[in-house]
Amino acid sequence: MDMDQLPPPLPKSRTEHDGSAVIRVLGYNIRSLRDDEEALVRVIRACEPDLVFVQEAPRFFRWRKHAARLARKCDLVVLGGGATATGPLLLCSLRVFVERTEDVLLPHTPGLHRRGLATAVVRIGGVRVGVVSAHLSLDRAQRLAQADLLLDRVAALDTPYGIAAGDVNEGPGGPAFARLASALQDCWAVAPWGGERTFPAVAPDRRIDAVFATAGVEVLACGVPAGLAGVRAGDLRSATDHLPVLAALRLPAAP
Repeated sequence: MDMDQLPPPLPKSRTEHDGSAVIRVLGYNIRSLRDDEEALVRVIRACEPDLVFVQEAPRFFRWRKHAARLARKCDLVVLGGGATATGPLLLCSLRVFVERTEDVLLPHTPGLHRRGLATAVVRIGGVRVGVVSAHLSLDRAQRLAQADLLLDRVAALDTPYGIAAGDVNEGPGGPAFARLASALQDCWAVAPWGGERTFPAVAPDRRIDAVFATAGVEVLACGVPAGLAGVRAGDLRSATDHLPVLAALRLPAAP
């Protein structure tokens, strides 16, 4: 989809009478806030997310201060992750009730960047959901192993529903992406909306960022929010080197 073309309306967040929750989740590689932070903030605010799965959050000097500043500007709060997860970060709105959080370091291969997962169990409306933000390796073999570890972590959260989002560092034809999509719903493939390709932001030619969900999650729409009200093409190009992935999901309450 062209960045200036309007996508269909995206469902708004809401809690239904039986406790079911419609939520918006955003996956976004922010390249350590090295680009246009104000453009990044405008994009995130326009998406109106309940949960933000960040990759490449600041990891060094005063990283907590930088994460808190970003959250504050977006009317969100820090849920977990950051440098203690080697870059993945979780932000959330005040609609989200936090049960627990855990940052998980993945096995390290000397010479390669250490990877980790930012995880949490939260409640929204009357529903419990486990969430994981991930950024997989640049190394093909390590990516596949990390995909399995990510799936293990989603299962270990032991919640009725699970959502994982991240920078997979390969497209749907790659083995790690395919492994994730075989066990979870690839939300863009289920309900494509907006744009598809996520990298590089200035001229995207591949889909390496994705939102995944466990069975039972109703995927209402998912894609790059190009053309969403308040999201400007110039901001998408200048905010960071990746485009975000926005999904509207419905989490049915237990019968």
